[in-house]
Amino acid sequence: MAPHMAVWDEKEIFPVDTMRKAAQLGFGGIYVQPEMGGSGLSRLDTSIIFEALSTGCVSTTAYISIHNMCAWMIDTFGSEEQRHRYCPQLCSMEKFASYCLTEPGSGSDAASLLTTAKRDGDHYVLNGSKAFISGAGDTDVYVVMCRTGGKGAKGISCLVVEKGTPGLGFGKKERKVGWNSQPTRAVIFEDCVVPVANRLGEEGQGFTIAMKGLNGGRINIASCSLGAAHASVLLARDHLKVRKQFGEALSNSQFLQFKLAEMATRLVASRLMVRQAALALQEDRLDAVTLCSMAKLFATDECFAICNQSLQMHGGYGYLKDYAVQQFVRDIRVHQILEGTNEVMRMIVSRNLLQE
Repeated sequence: MAPHMAVWDEKEIFPVDTMRKAAQLGFGGIYVQPEMGGSGLSRLDTSIIFEALSTGCVSTTAYISIHNMCAWMIDTFGSEEQRHRYCPQLCSMEKFASYCLTEPGSGSDAASLLTTAKRDGDHYVLNGSKAFISGAGDTDVYVVMCRTGGKGAKGISCLVVEKGTPGLGFGKKERKVGWNSQPTRAVIFEDCVVPVANRLGEEGQGFTIAMKGLNGGRINIASCSLGAAHASVLLARDHLKVRKQFGEALSNSQFLQFKLAEMATRLVASRLMVRQAALALQEDRLDAVTLCSMAKLFATDECFAICNQSLQMHGGYGYLKDYAVQQFVRDIRVHQILEGTNEVMRMIVSRNLLQE
């Protein structure tokens, strides 16, 4: 991915062929069960994989992480028929998936979503819209949270909607600061008819499914930030060695040496926190949700600061599109917003502490 990262960003290319090659290596369903075509690896393994891939292209890896989350949700909460129908093609990336939770009026307050699914015999009729959906328009399977019951979290169910379903439409392709190798559009439902057989789990279970998906999503996106920060530390190191100012290499400046040491230390601290949370999630520990929130909050903030400091060390060169560091900065800025904003992560952590 690394040699193509800048071109994919500039030309806004969704690199389908490259992702299918990644799927051949087992990256299409990393923590999906092997009998469904997945790799059956742990959350810890997944974190290591996404960090490594992100050193090549954050934007593409972040989409792969969302695709993996959708595949896992179907594998975990779907019926045997649903698992066999969707998982093998998602794991091979013959088909791509999108996660549809956020709406124009409900971002952080996801339980207030307004997209409705009215039961009509053996179908649901969907109406509403979803915002900021990664891959939308180019993907084949949409895991959609919608309201089948009353207000609040308990009225939400989860439906799988396939591309080509009448009444399923898309907004214009959004123009973004980063994450340009994956398209982002609104997903619009206008009397969209979906079989009841496409519901994951029971009615009212959707919010629980969405949140369990997001716990892993937070680890995944934090891991993508680790990869960007790791690459940026190396870029800064190499630049300090070759760039001369005031008659000597920047690497001789103790101030910059100390900055580089702080960057590397923050990266390792972030990595350990993410790995610990991944292990807690894998083991289904009671503190897993809090640790995932802490890891997402800490790692995405710290890694953005690392990438930004690396750009600063590059001086004016860092602001040029010819230098990769600026793309890492642009691509991981959104990690502090999605999969639950870092303000929401603080709410989750503090709520847990105050309940003790």
